[in-house]
Order: sequence, then structure tokens, then C-alpha cells
Amino acid sequence: MKKHNFNSGPSILPQEVVQQAAEAIINFNNTGLSILEIGHRTNWFIEVMEEARNLVKELMQLDDTYEVLFLHGGATTQFMQVPMNLLDDNEMAAYCDNGIWGSKAIKEASLFGKIEVVASSKDKNYTYINKNFPIPLSAKYVHLTSNNTVEGTQWHSFPKTTIPLIADMSSDIFSRQLNFKEFSLIYAGAQKNMGAAGVNLLVVKKSILGTIKRSIPIIMDYRKHIDANSLLNTPPVFAVYVAMLTLRWIKKEGGLNEMEKRSKERANLLYNTIDSIPLFKCFIDKEDRSLMNAVFFIENETLLQSFLQECTNNGMIGVKGYRTVGGVRVSMYNALPMESVIAFTDLMKSFAAKNS
Repeated sequence: MKKHNFNSGPSILPQEVVQQAAEAIINFNNTGLSILEIGHRTNWFIEVMEEARNLVKELMQLDDTYEVLFLHGGATTQFMQVPMNLLDDNEMAAYCDNGIWGSKAIKEASLFGKIEVVASSKDKNYTYINKNFPIPLSAKYVHLTSNNTVEGTQWHSFPKTTIPLIADMSSDIFSRQLNFKEFSLIYAGAQKNMGAAGVNLLVVKKSILGTIKRSIPIIMDYRKHIDANSLLNTPPVFAVYVAMLTLRWIKKEGGLNEMEKRSKERANLLYNTIDSIPLFKCFIDKEDRSLMNAVFFIENETLLQSFLQECTNNGMIGVKGYRTVGGVRVSMYNALPMESVIAFTDLMKSFAAKNS
């Protein structure tokens, strides 16, 4: 039976990337060595790292005022590493609370300075994006989560501000064309749209660094990683390699404009199907619906469980909603083929017809 991978992360990868990575585990670039065993300071791996970093800048159309880092710890580490590098104890940062990951980022940042929550959608159970809010000019930076994987919302336009804008783009990185120069810092775990779990991408405007008085442990200091070209300590070699292969694939397929076109096609088909069948309910404001993660419900719990079982029986993997939200969640990242969304929507229609 064909499997349709809707996992929210680690998530589906392009099949050619999986094949290339598998071959490299046995014999990396005809070296006679596995990618798992080459030295991280050899020219073999330095070339991988440099290609990955250059592809990020090319796809994002960034100049040399920005630096690209591949770091350990995933996006969750950045909840504390961002304020550690940018926020002194007596300074204030503005945060947007649009879901579980934004809330966690706020909690971690509060250990390093004053945090003001300038926008929140908690009042309506995170079913919309609060976009109209003032940003205090005294804020050191403003932080948001561009796509809320758990709740199913997404920023489709971003605040215009002179304050440095920082975004956790873990679940929609490289899925659409943006003016990335609007952001002073972007971070993202790789395991949704740009590779395998184990590495975190950080893109930072170098001019925002070095302004704090706090002493930072060397391994947590962005400037030290920049000086070492992401080789301050042993990087997650395999995860960086898979990220490089995935970035190559994105470029070959047509870049971010093509990724955005495909994501809209997938999301439009799914949301139109949801809206056309009364059995399925999506409570997210239409203008804020995520192109990456569609979250919806069957209000009858018995029918919901029956539907989830039907999904399992038909090879639909990873569609159960997040444990704190429930319902159904369909993740539609870059590598998901349209045929999987078609198969899923066909299943929705047949299930509704049998249970209406």
C-alpha cells in the first residue's frame, strides 16, 4: 500500500533526496567513506557546509550583511539563545503569542530581560492571527512565529517596523517567496521543509549583534559561530548534508516561487474540500489559515476516531491532531506530492458520503 506522509515533523522529504542521502551513507561522493564518518574539518565537508550556506542566501536573496549558520539544538534552543545574544536584563523585547511555540519562546526569553506581549490570539483559542497592534519603540526587537504548526495559523503579511523583526520560521521556511531583508534574524528547525531532524538554521543580520553587556558562553555566542563558519564545534554532519541536498532540490524545482505555487494548490484543494463538507469543521479565520498545516475537526468523537482509523487503513500517516488540540491535522510541506492531497480529499468525500 502506498503511504501518504502528512507528518508534521520530522516530515516528508523529496524521494531523490532520500535516495542521495542513502547512497552517501554507504559511499559519500565516491570517497569510499560514509557521510557519517568523514571529518567535519575536511574539505569534503567544508564544501557541503559552504554550499548549504550559499544556497540559503541565494534562495532568500540576501547579501553579505547577513550571515547563515547551521547550529545544534533545534529551534527550541533559539527560544533562549536569541534573547541571550540580543537582550540585556534591563531591556525589553516585544513578543507575539499566537500559539504553543510562541508561548514557549516568551517563557524562555523572560529569563534574560523584560518581555511585553504585544499581540495575542489566546482569547479565541489561537484560531486567528492578531495583526493590528502597536510595537513599542523602546523594544529591542519584536518576535513572532510565522507559522503555527499546532494551531494551523500563519502570518501572510508581516508587521512593518523599524524595530528588528525576528521570526521562528521552523514550519514554513523555504515554502514561499518573501522579502527576507525585512527580518533581522530568522531561525528554523530543518525537519519540516529543509531536511532531516538534527540541525537548526539561523540567518542573522550581523549589525544587530554585539550590543549587549552580558557575558555569553562561547558555544552560545552567535559571533563565535560566525567567526568559525558554523564549525565552532562538531556540527550535525549528516543533517547539514541532507539540508544541502534539500536546498539543491528546491532550487532545481524552481525556487521559492514554485514552492509557494505548489503549497497554495495543495492548501486550496484541502480547504475547499473541508468547507464543502458539513461533517468537517475548520475554525481558523480564513485569512489566517496555514498553507502548511491544516487543522480541522469532526465534532462527533466516535466519527472522528472512525475517520482517523480510515486514514490509517488507507496509508494516510500523521493526520491525528496535536495532543493539546485534537481533531485532524494535515501537514503539506514542500515535498508532499499533490497526489497525496488528492487521495486524502477523496477519502474525506467518501467517508462523509457514508456517514452523512
